Amino acid sequence: MAILVTGIAGFIGMHVAAGLLARGETVIGIDNFNDYYPPALKEARLAELQRIDSERLTIYRADIGDEAALAAVFAGTAFDRIVHLAAQAGVRYSIDNPAAYLRSNLAGHLNILELARHRGVRHLVYASSSSVYGANRTMPFRVEDRVDRPISLYAATKRADELMSETYAHLFRLPQTGLRFFTVYGPWGRPDMALWKFTANILAGRPIDVYNRGDMKRDFTYVDDIVAGVIASLDNPPADDGAEKTGGFTTPHRLYNIGNNRPEPLMDLIGEIERACGRKATLNLLPMQDGDVYETFADIEAIQRDLGYAPRTGIAVGVPEFVDWFRRIGSRYA
Repeated sequence: MAILVTGIAGFIGMHVAAGLLARGETVIGIDNFNDYYPPALKEARLAELQRIDSERLTIYRADIGDEAALAAVFAGTAFDRIVHLAAQAGVRYSIDNPAAYLRSNLAGHLNILELARHRGVRHLVYASSSSVYGANRTMPFRVEDRVDRPISLYAATKRADELMSETYAHLFRLPQTGLRFFTVYGPWGRPDMALWKFTANILAGRPIDVYNRGDMKRDFTYVDDIVAGVIASLDNPPADDGAEKTGGFTTPHRLYNIGNNRPEPLMDLIGEIERACGRKATLNLLPMQDGDVYETFADIEAIQRDLGYAPRTGIAVGVPEFVDWFRRIGSRYA
């Protein structure tokens, strides 16, 4: 039976689909190919997936926020597991265009829950975000921590998704795993993310904007480690046994952090980019932006214990991999 991957033309969606195809799965993908960043990059990701295995890959172009479109697209299409990665990304963009988050992250998530419910899927794995921890200053971030103080609309929509999923797990016993991703980076990444912007500007000899004057830390997680965690989660649905799951639920629903378990100073990331690019950056030091947090740090003990998750790639390896890809391919979309 096939696996549905939403947001398949996105950064993480493309890599997860590639991982599933590589192990012989049949993949059905859906994406709306919107213009939040150049659609040509999304088309290039799709072409890369087709190069890997076009016979076991089917792509639909539709918006998950459109319930009628989803029903029409999937009429007669069979799948028994879902990896739901489609969403409007970006903490800062949520300040400028909140309606996009209402449609994609809230209505879209609800539509996927309804699809999963009526199809009786065996497991729904969905993307949450480290941004749900908001203003939390206790490190590392634990799944058990309070997440009722978001500081961006994006974060609020991701927490709302978790609560909607818990409702469906309670009412319909729908097995689900929510994954709180921590600052994912790597080849085929997004042009709105710091690593892409820094690399493009350093190579072009332009200054880079460095917020909070460089005094920030992030738990940078290489995309291959994220894929390993997503697929391990998909292969191990939570039991409907009344036992308390990670996240505090007694339904067949759990939450995990997926990070590198190591907060890196932003200036260390910039140093790795400089080394990989072979040139120094000109820094434009700026104050903290609205919606940003000082530090992220993932406690991954639960997913290590339950699924054997073990991140392998630090920024000293991952950043040069990205820069090499950017020189060869990514610069076309800068």
